[in-house]
Amino acid sequence: MKKLLLIALAVLFAVTPLLANGSSEGPAEGQTEIFFFHRWPNDPKNSMFNELLEQYMAENPDVHITMDCILNDQYKERIRMVVSSDDVPDVFSSWSGTFAQEMIASGNVLALNDIYEADPEWSSKIAKASVDGFTFDGVIYGIPWSQDGKVFFYNKAVFNELGLEEPETWTEFIALLDTLKANGYEVPLAEGLVDQWAVLHYLGTILQRMIDPEVLASDYDPATGEFTDPMYVTALEKWQQLTTYMGEIATAIDHETARNTMFATGESPIMYLQFAEIPQLEQVLPEGFEYGFFNFPAFEEGLGDPNALTGAPEGFMISNKAENIDACVDFLKWLVSPERGAILTSDCGDISSVDGALSGDTALPEQAEALQLIQEASFLAPWLDNACDPAVYVVFGQGGQAIASGDATPESVMVQVQEAAASIR
Repeated sequence: MKKLLLIALAVLFAVTPLLANGSSEGPAEGQTEIFFFHRWPNDPKNSMFNELLEQYMAENPDVHITMDCILNDQYKERIRMVVSSDDVPDVFSSWSGTFAQEMIASGNVLALNDIYEADPEWSSKIAKASVDGFTFDGVIYGIPWSQDGKVFFYNKAVFNELGLEEPETWTEFIALLDTLKANGYEVPLAEGLVDQWAVLHYLGTILQRMIDPEVLASDYDPATGEFTDPMYVTALEKWQQLTTYMGEIATAIDHETARNTMFATGESPIMYLQFAEIPQLEQVLPEGFEYGFFNFPAFEEGLGDPNALTGAPEGFMISNKAENIDACVDFLKWLVSPERGAILTSDCGDISSVDGALSGDTALPEQAEALQLIQEASFLAPWLDNACDPAVYVVFGQGGQAIASGDATPESVMVQVQEAAASIR
């Protein structure tokens, strides 16, 4: 049944099915079979997974791995459907936060506490903040593979020339942006607001910094969310203030365009970027361009933890319906390791969740610095579209865009958010 399911997925979405070496022929007699489903059909990760699976099966000839994959949005739709069926893939990729909770709610995801506790030599190498993203009510349901964070990247040459320092508070940040404008940088903060997810990344961080954590947790829960705290309007006013430094072009371009044609060229000295974007940024930077990082500054009136870092781990889950759970566990422990984490960074640019994966041979100095910032964070605050129900975050995203274009006010957006929350409560 599972093989039929995976073939059907490939046909439905017109992707190359069964990518692992020999997978299309199925397991030989006596082999243990693992069905592996993930969201990375494109290179470089496609090639990386193919090579890794070939290596694993060569080292473990009694195991045959059937692998299939489809792109993000299609993957979200398909895994939501199959995880609630009797044909759950044995091993599958998952985001953390609310998405992980959706998977767990199916009742078909294996609890992993015993596996973590039985092999501390392996599990102790996985970043605790990443494991926390897959932990609910004290139960661990995922094995983190990569981790990411979002911070402000800044042009070191510009900062040095103007004698600027990394801001720690919102007041200092606004003063810094004003200084940049006064020195000829008309758009000191680059962003492309055509991408709603880019808006959500900002709003998620601002809400985490501003709103009382207990209020935020209650509002992010679809069963209790109301979003009536007046601090939400104040938070959106901060967003409105920030968009004035992005220039009118921000509402007409996407995030990648802003990164490649504004930040990378030196036109805009600051941009809010993910660590996972470092490889793409390095491809377009002129020779000699140096950049640094600073975390989102603290709001003086904020009630949230200013030492959190917006970001999220990604990883894998195991079906509790898998016929060969021990084989699945062995495969993931092999995959989520310093050796394979080094390959993830060197081949794909992602930051591994495993301690010891990054070294001078496998990572850029900026990636090593990024890992340090992740490790120093008090916790990883989830992306807004991983933290709350789609009915709510879509309204936040659209509202954030409308505020930036002058077509909505913080007050009007929060009324729409409250209506959306009430519709699912």
